[in-house]
Amino acid sequence: MDRVPVNDTIIYSLARLVDDAQKDRRDPSHSDIEFQLNRAGLTHADPNKDGAPVGKAKRLRTVLNWAIDNDIAKAEKLASGIISSVKGCGGFRDSSPNFVGADAIADLGAALRSEGIVLGEDGSMSPVALDSLTGRNLTHALRGYVNRAKKGIEDAALLVGTSKDLMEAVSAHVIQELWGSYPSTANFPSLLGQAFVALEMATPEQTPVQGEHQRCRLERSLYETACSINNLRNKQGTGHGRPWVPDLRAAEAKASVEFIGAIAELMLDNLERKKS
Repeated sequence: MDRVPVNDTIIYSLARLVDDAQKDRRDPSHSDIEFQLNRAGLTHADPNKDGAPVGKAKRLRTVLNWAIDNDIAKAEKLASGIISSVKGCGGFRDSSPNFVGADAIADLGAALRSEGIVLGEDGSMSPVALDSLTGRNLTHALRGYVNRAKKGIEDAALLVGTSKDLMEAVSAHVIQELWGSYPSTANFPSLLGQAFVALEMATPEQTPVQGEHQRCRLERSLYETACSINNLRNKQGTGHGRPWVPDLRAAEAKASVEFIGAIAELMLDNLERKKS
């Protein structure tokens, strides 16, 4: 995987993979880390660039903490590179002198799984198979994608390894949870509309009535926004290229992903409220 989701827990877990302060020296080396910093375009955030050298764990934490606030895409690229580097050095093989330890691997695996990524014992990574999840487990996995979408991460618009995009997956999940089944052949506006109705959210099909709550106007606008964004999708794409129509500006694509994240999050919040 070229990118790995990053949050505070994942940063701490990644730092443990390279920390050899309390043990005999092990790879990846400072030079290996520098290579990954260059590859991710984050050398300017490296504390070893101008100041007194710091240890590998602190070095990685410093760069990732800067990137998570300033350039999340580069943080995700660096995280993927570090895991690949550790794997290449034998860090996931218990017979290797560079083995990072079972606890460190388990902690990173748990942190990544909460973001929808499965870490294999050999350091390989793959998306959680959403089609195999149901109920609260699926809700939790979808929230991992929602969190990335809210940060404008473009590939969060598509759920890797499935035929659905995020809004479709959330809509289908809502209908399945509240009505017991969902129409697999429904077009996007119909699927989203049914999910809104199941959540008791207003749609443009429902005529405004006097005295209704002001949130109804917001909900109708969110429905229209989601449908508008869906129309910007590159329907000819295979899931490996840019998921938007060719003439969509980068800023527009980023805003679209963030809107997807916000709408999907509200739907999941309303689902949990109704099921509580």
